Amino acid sequence: MSAPFRFPRFFVTTPSPCPYLPGKTERKVFTELSGPHATELNDALGRIGFRRSQNVAYRPSCADCSACVSVRVVATEFKPNASQRKLIRRNADLSVTACKPWTTEEQFDLLRRYLSARHPGGGMAEMDDLDFADMVEQTPVNTYVIEYRDPAGKLVGACLSDYQADGLSMIYSFFDADLADRPSLGTYIILDHITRAAKSGLPFVYLGYWVKGSARMQYKTRFQPMERLGSGGWTRFDAEPEPAMMLDSLLG
Repeated sequence: MSAPFRFPRFFVTTPSPCPYLPGKTERKVFTELSGPHATELNDALGRIGFRRSQNVAYRPSCADCSACVSVRVVATEFKPNASQRKLIRRNADLSVTACKPWTTEEQFDLLRRYLSARHPGGGMAEMDDLDFADMVEQTPVNTYVIEYRDPAGKLVGACLSDYQADGLSMIYSFFDADLADRPSLGTYIILDHITRAAKSGLPFVYLGYWVKGSARMQYKTRFQPMERLGSGGWTRFDAEPEPAMMLDSLLG
């Protein structure tokens, strides 16, 4: 008698420089997502802190550091604050479409402009159209590209998102960072995901990892209530937010 599915095999990467904390190294444990049970495996691994990249699920496994903490917004209890409500009203004219995970030239052009404006010299700076297609289209799970368009039909934002059993997992978002009349588009994309998850009865929006002391990660604490994953499971997390001006400059 054969088992209904094969237990996944896990591997560990070699150490490399940490992208979040200077002087630290990072190491990841990962497994392949494939076969008829890839969705169930991805859901289960997501609940214990794994993230998806193409057909791989991974999580940090650093020998001397545990700074990366998985965080998720409790979407069904979220209530936007005054500035977030204002941002939602300001972008109410955007049309939002959940598209199948197929790339377009328009998406890639927006990504290139976003990386040039926000992450020049970063790890994705040299990404070409084939790399982008791999990032979006190589998915064994229920994945969408959520597009945000202005009234003229121009694409101003997008997010690669997984639909999981208990929530939405935001894999990667990018947007037009040069629109003076639409500041904080990155924040709005997160707010929109929280609203959509709650309306769908999904309790959580997964935001990946939070790293204390990493300025580029602090924006995640602005979406409360939030939970973080620790040795005892998921618990409520109310970190001290960084100044809004600094966060807006990072998240846009």
